[in-house]
Amino acid sequence: MESLRIIYEDEVLLAWDKPAGILVHADGTGARTLTDVVAEHLVAEGRSDVRPQAVQRLDRETTGIVIFSLDRSTQPALDAQVAGHDMEKTYLAVVSGRFPWGEKDVRSPIGRDRHDARRMRVCRPGQGKPAETHVRRLAVAGARSLLLVRLGTGRRHQIRVHLASLGFPIVGDPLYGGARSGAGLLLHAWREGLDHPVTGERLRLETAWPERLWPAPVG
Repeated sequence: MESLRIIYEDEVLLAWDKPAGILVHADGTGARTLTDVVAEHLVAEGRSDVRPQAVQRLDRETTGIVIFSLDRSTQPALDAQVAGHDMEKTYLAVVSGRFPWGEKDVRSPIGRDRHDARRMRVCRPGQGKPAETHVRRLAVAGARSLLLVRLGTGRRHQIRVHLASLGFPIVGDPLYGGARSGAGLLLHAWREGLDHPVTGERLRLETAWPERLWPAPVG
């Protein structure tokens, strides 16, 4: 049920656990988006006058927390947190092989791939946009490693590009050389910390453990 995907909701803010295979924003094709799903939920609650606005986005196949503003007057406070990197977003990712580092900071700039419009790439210093990703190995089982990933910046495809640049593309990510997976892209936005735009309270949100990535909770 879609109601089970609501992580947090009040008058000005909503957090939704996004499934795989749906875009957050419209792309011009007319396909149903996560924003449409949230709007339908609000109509069912008697809040048809509210226009939800996602303040961040996830790739189509990435799952997990997406924050929506429900109030135009407080949305700038959320946008400022995104721009200032004050929202702490923590992901889980699964890669093939044994990730050799207990912890690893990746600080490689990212830019568009001139040869493939779908892709981003790691650039030489002085090119692209600065990008910072912190990776911690949580567990290894069989031929796969479970990683905890925190973003210092929010570039397009950042986690996917940085892990691939280390030689460990995410399972289910053929665009960046990842192994095929019947469970799709094994990348999930698991936890998020942000300041409530009205009360200032620090919210710490978390989805249920994504069993499609790893069968039992770790870390």
